[in-house]
Amino acid sequence: MPWNEMTRMSHRARFLVEFSSYLYTMTELCARYGISRRTGYKWADRYVEGEVPDLRDRSRRPKSCSHQMSESVATALVELRRKHPTWGPLKLRSRLEESHPEVVWPAPSTIGDLLKRQGLVTARGRSRAVSRPPVSPLTQACAANEVWTGDFKGQFRTGDHRLCYPLTVVDAYSRYILGIVGLDSVKEAGTWLVFERLFREYGLPSVIRTDNGSPFASISIGRLSRLSVRWLRLGIRLERIKPGHPEQNGSHERMHRTLKAETTRPPAGNALLQQAGFDDFRGVFNTERPHESLGQKPPASRYESSCRSYPEQLPEPEYPGHYEVRVVNSKGYMKWHGSEIFVSEALAGERIGVEETADGIWSISFCQVLLARFDEEEKKLYG
Repeated sequence: MPWNEMTRMSHRARFLVEFSSYLYTMTELCARYGISRRTGYKWADRYVEGEVPDLRDRSRRPKSCSHQMSESVATALVELRRKHPTWGPLKLRSRLEESHPEVVWPAPSTIGDLLKRQGLVTARGRSRAVSRPPVSPLTQACAANEVWTGDFKGQFRTGDHRLCYPLTVVDAYSRYILGIVGLDSVKEAGTWLVFERLFREYGLPSVIRTDNGSPFASISIGRLSRLSVRWLRLGIRLERIKPGHPEQNGSHERMHRTLKAETTRPPAGNALLQQAGFDDFRGVFNTERPHESLGQKPPASRYESSCRSYPEQLPEPEYPGHYEVRVVNSKGYMKWHGSEIFVSEALAGERIGVEETADGIWSISFCQVLLARFDEEEKKLYG
């Protein structure tokens, strides 16, 4: 039962007088005044603290507030957020801790509250849980250049109404963006020039992972394209995600979302200005932007060039001595005992290996990759 509102101060004073007389136990005193022992001991402790105790109620406001921050700290956070609108509280805090280690920066939740108060956060709708099919086994990148991922971000028009097709290539282990190039189409020739430049600059990866679209793949046997044929000749293994499942290349897709937000909304006035925007984004992403999967370190802290250098000429594929070697003609056919068998236009001019695996059944390979089976009697290929 609380103190009576009208006689609160007098009751407290009388309680302390009787407490100091030692005539009653604390239990008896609290029963006489209709208060809890906890309240009684509170006022008893107040009496011991000084000769004339303060009988007024003290503020219940905490002596310290974990979410308060100085004006200078708030200003630094807001300025960095405005410079990098897609960075969240963790990235902002990590970047500022690195540049100003002497400052105690607030918790991410406190930073998030600050961004909301400043109108720097756009509310998102609640995401609905979506069941995902099992992901097919993909190479786990455990070192730089084990896996490169490549993709075209959705095309858009620049200010001069020309289409731009951004080709992006990323090292899967370090998340380091090797290249972002705005091309005028997704044709193989332009794409190959980009990859050739990256191979010369960074060396060769072990695996390149892409989707199943052009120019990375085709509908021919082995889903080979002219581009992927060149990769195979360089000793690079092909890896493709399952059609319709971009989540298998999730980190690359997540980078695309940030790229779109920071460089295409709105798009630049022309291709040159757009490419400058891509280059600026790549520089910040690689060297400044903290990455959660890297312990809030930027990708450049984990990436180093490949020890496999790009050769001056594409190596010719080699096959075991018992293989029969055929050269695919310009129309995609191989000659077989007086007949012509269509293989693939993507392999035009390439040497393929043919091995008999059963009576009249042959395996067709390119660079140690099995492409199809060939029935000699029916003169048909089977994938």
